[in-house]
Amino acid sequence: MADLDKPAPEPKRSWADEAENVPPSSSETTETVATPPIAEAVDRLSIGGEDKTEETKGLDLSDDSEIKAVTTGNTIYASASTFEELNLSQELLKGLYSEMNFSKPSRIQAVSLPMILTPPYRNLIAQAHNGTGKTTCFTLGMLGRVDMKQKVPQAICVCPTRELAIQNEEVLLRLGKYTGVTSLCAVAGLPRTPITAQVVIGTPGTLKRCITSGQLSTRYMKILVFDEADHMLAEDGFQDDSLRIMKYIERSTANCQVLLFSATFNENVKDFASKVVKDGNQLFVKKEELSLESIKQYKVYCPDELAKIELLRDRIFLVAEKLAQTIIFVRTRKSASDLHKTLSDAGWSCTAISGNLEQEKRDTLIKEFRAGLTKVLICTDILARGFDQSQVNLVVNFDLPVKHYGGPDYEVYLHRVGRAGRFGRKGAVFNLICTERDKKVMDDIEKYFQHHVAEIPSWQSEEGFEAALKEAGLI
Repeated sequence: MADLDKPAPEPKRSWADEAENVPPSSSETTETVATPPIAEAVDRLSIGGEDKTEETKGLDLSDDSEIKAVTTGNTIYASASTFEELNLSQELLKGLYSEMNFSKPSRIQAVSLPMILTPPYRNLIAQAHNGTGKTTCFTLGMLGRVDMKQKVPQAICVCPTRELAIQNEEVLLRLGKYTGVTSLCAVAGLPRTPITAQVVIGTPGTLKRCITSGQLSTRYMKILVFDEADHMLAEDGFQDDSLRIMKYIERSTANCQVLLFSATFNENVKDFASKVVKDGNQLFVKKEELSLESIKQYKVYCPDELAKIELLRDRIFLVAEKLAQTIIFVRTRKSASDLHKTLSDAGWSCTAISGNLEQEKRDTLIKEFRAGLTKVLICTDILARGFDQSQVNLVVNFDLPVKHYGGPDYEVYLHRVGRAGRFGRKGAVFNLICTERDKKVMDDIEKYFQHHVAEIPSWQSEEGFEAALKEAGLI
């Protein structure tokens, strides 16, 4: 890897950070206040020392045996059965109970929060199921570390998409409603004025620009979070920007805690993350437990692309009217636009989102979907990761997720499936298969997750779809 002290090469453009000159909307750029009571480079980037790790050392896993824990140092961690055991402020507890409606920590929260909030505040690499409350883990971790009396940036959360950044700030503001914390969503279009918000959540390109230009000071930084960290550290993701953000923070402040959270970590990214964050605790869920057994998955063989559209029109949309909300995933922006036009022209009500839409339009469509004003959303993988909408109980993979070389993208498949049945609710997924290539991709996905995906007898079978939805508990 190139020396990070050298001038950065021209950054690769990504839709997450497009249109830097687009005039910002107030929801994206205004500092928000939660008002009461309302290689060598890798080696040099490593945080901390080389403490030898011991699996489950000093950790009471209790009923969390499906989580593989590796801890460093001599700190004793106990799984928290209540939020009170975490020594949180009364203002944070009020946010948890009255705004988030939590009664007790989820299993991943019970194990990870003591690691985040207990001195000496060691780094953490954590993998957790979609919908298990991992967003609350790191937002609560940031709020728990911020000194509310200091009106300077103290926490940064880096997200792969602007939608996820906006969503995470919304969670933070709900949790911190009674604390008086100030926050800023740093996405494309951010005005170039000094940042004073205590918590800054944004996309990697914008955050890197803010830090390197001096707009965002990192001298008082206590905690740095990477959401969807597998994508943030992948070579074909945002690895360069992520490492540079780490480097700048390491230069200006000591003992900044680093948290890496994601639903998936392939072995290459896991190894790389361990090299970058050496002195850290680790939590991983076994691969076979990531198959999302609670969500019923089906495959539907279609003779051609027209049959896939007819299937949506004559089966899926009729079903969707009886359910809460549906997301249809396609592979490309053009596919999203074309499918939306075809279905809209046929008289069906749906919306479509892809990276080529203007930011303000994307935000409006997402807000309408969140509010339940639209029931069917067609989108690319722009919303595959981290998009939380509890009313989504049906996902359709109109196009199966594949990598640029044509092989299956297992992580994206898992993230797509995870959009249905959020937070333990019931959900179903229909995978539409048209070509021999589709069949091989689906076979590989089943083998990888060691999970059999049931087949609908016929794409024209109304009874087959009804039986599948009954099995999923949706009708």
